[in-house]
Amino acid sequence: MDAETYKREAAAGALDFVEPGMRLGLGTGSTARPFVELLGQRVRAGLDVIAVPTSEATRAQAEACGIPLTTLDETPELDLTIDGADEISPDLTLIKGGGGALLREKIVASASARMIVIADESKWVAMLGQFALPIEVVPFGLAATKRAVEAATVASGCPGPISLRRDKAGRTFVTDGGHFILDAALQRIPDPRFLAERLVAIPGVVEHGLFIGLANAAVIAGPEGRRIVERP
Repeated sequence: MDAETYKREAAAGALDFVEPGMRLGLGTGSTARPFVELLGQRVRAGLDVIAVPTSEATRAQAEACGIPLTTLDETPELDLTIDGADEISPDLTLIKGGGGALLREKIVASASARMIVIADESKWVAMLGQFALPIEVVPFGLAATKRAVEAATVASGCPGPISLRRDKAGRTFVTDGGHFILDAALQRIPDPRFLAERLVAIPGVVEHGLFIGLANAAVIAGPEGRRIVERP
């Protein structure tokens, strides 16, 4: 089986956490998509839930699947968020934002009583950093912000090249919130919390892709089957 099959298997496992009447957060990305599809099947079969999407792409998919939607303004407290991750460490610290929705994903996850992350086995790592860390920044003062981010990574013991994200057409990638993303290819992040504290202190940084203390459990699927890992 390939990674897409494992992603769907993990998404199917996450459905076990969904109960009637729940207020859900719906993630964004290649693993969240099959979950939204499978949830839509349950909804059409009679499951009563309401959901907040974390991106315009997820909103469009959820609407097409018939999932009732709301907003955090209308429903500021959620029961459960299901989302994917780009990397997952053993303490369930995550790197997210490969799909460009990290700000909204973190807002929704923080508004939820629980977060379940779903992934194929390749996303499970001993130490974060092989996947480039996304850092969402305001366009104004980009060069100064990039320089400050570089200094923060050096001070955190994980220097590496930092690049402005481009879309498939070569244009600067713009998030749903109108921001840019810097991708930091750090290779290893020995102390995610230390780095996170320095990134949030930079005025031009809107948010970063380190999700610390947000995921309660992970559903991981791979060649040996599906497993659930609870946060220590």
